[in-house]
Amino acid sequence: MLNVNHICKVIDEKPVLQDISFSIAKGSIVGLVGENGAGKTTLLRCLVGILELDKGEITFNNKNIMTEPEVKKSIIYIPDSHHNFNSYSVKEISSLYEAIYPNFDMTYFHSLLERFNLPANKQLRNFSKGMKALFFIILAISAKVELIILDEPTNGLDAIVKRNVLQLLLEEVSEQNISLLISSHHLNELEKITDTVLLMKNGKINSTFNMDEVDKEYKKIQVVFKGDFPSKLKSLTNLQITNHTGRVYTVVLKGKANETLSLLKEENPLVIEELPMSLEDIFITEIGG
Repeated sequence: MLNVNHICKVIDEKPVLQDISFSIAKGSIVGLVGENGAGKTTLLRCLVGILELDKGEITFNNKNIMTEPEVKKSIIYIPDSHHNFNSYSVKEISSLYEAIYPNFDMTYFHSLLERFNLPANKQLRNFSKGMKALFFIILAISAKVELIILDEPTNGLDAIVKRNVLQLLLEEVSEQNISLLISSHHLNELEKITDTVLLMKNGKINSTFNMDEVDKEYKKIQVVFKGDFPSKLKSLTNLQITNHTGRVYTVVLKGKANETLSLLKEENPLVIEELPMSLEDIFITEIGG
């Protein structure tokens, strides 16, 4: 479906994207995470042709998005800022989207406005930040495209609406077999809905992992030793101490996790317990700090 092949982007003589490659399959939900300034928003803008590439190629259903721009009718991008639309009404914006996206379902659009109690006859300037975020998610879903790209989609939404929106997105993926690419700092949300996570660092894809297979690659362990933490374990490259309170250590094992866990047990700890591994734990392990 979407294939990104060795793309690079330089802005103001600074390499912002460096040799990035990945793919998104039909019906999948992919998360994009990374520190501020890692290049996430630049990557999203390149995916939909807002920014031109310096190197590499992006194809959607085997069509190059730069040389065959009509393919963009199957992709919708919702940025994290919507201020450019403030002077327009709900009717004007929905009519614009209907003109751009041939499969836009106006009836479904109005049913979603009603479902989430959004007014259909106001200008966007009268919406709160959360209402704007919800409105553009509804627009994206109503466009009936094959791929929706979302940049911080749940910013400003309260807990109840956020849960309902995420459920709505999951319904669309299941029923319409669409794909989602979601860039977000809300790691706990991505952890619940994504199939795959791309982790960016310094303009590169630092790692890619399947959420169903995290337990095979990572383990989070809480361990207590009689004395200090064994120095020979500290030197292991795949063991990172993430927390230390007194003699209680929390460590994350990456790669050869079961083998390293056996080494921990050989040191006869007073207590050793495996804890649930979260996306936030992985993020801290990979990014550092």
